[in-house]
Amino acid sequence: MLLTLKQLQIPPGDRLILTALKWQDYEQILEELGEHRSLRLSYSQGTLEIMTPLFIHENTKVLIGDLVKILLDELNLDYEAAGSTTFKSQTMDQGVEPDESFYIDNCTKIRGKQRINLDHDPPPDLAIEIDITNRTLFNNYEVLGVPELWRYNGEKLEINILRNGRYIIIDKSEIFPRFNLIETIPETLKSAQIIGSAKALKQFRQWVKQTIT
Repeated sequence: MLLTLKQLQIPPGDRLILTALKWQDYEQILEELGEHRSLRLSYSQGTLEIMTPLFIHENTKVLIGDLVKILLDELNLDYEAAGSTTFKSQTMDQGVEPDESFYIDNCTKIRGKQRINLDHDPPPDLAIEIDITNRTLFNNYEVLGVPELWRYNGEKLEINILRNGRYIIIDKSEIFPRFNLIETIPETLKSAQIIGSAKALKQFRQWVKQTIT
């Protein structure tokens, strides 16, 4: 009897790496696992990483996503939240599932679509990765052309922008240049662990409003 991927048990926080895969193998694995799954997949030129997130990972990603939505809302910016959509391109031989992602400048180009294929659709304008258990690799996002990538490791927020096909670290987001996010977002996340998410989000919204005025 052949072992199927659905039979594999990957403890939360751990990861499984499969190598020497073909694109068709990756597509078959995606189909077998289905869309309603807790596993996160990252594929790059024959290597597939499968990871099961911890609670702190999921809690943090939702909070950061909520903070981004507050920024977009208060700035009155149009957007579409793409969450952990599978972004893939057979031409580039890459596939990735961010913790959170947003279409902002390109939101009208993907609005109403059921699926995204980066062979003919634009990548998200912002991708967010939570690196509490594993360090995000740049390769997928660089090759797929995601303009801005945030990485949070449980302590620090790192903001990267794409320049000539490579990411460079900057102090302020190009999407939200008015705000000192590398300090305020980690402070808000730590505050949420003490006073709760709802109160922390309200405080963050107030800070955004004060910064704008």
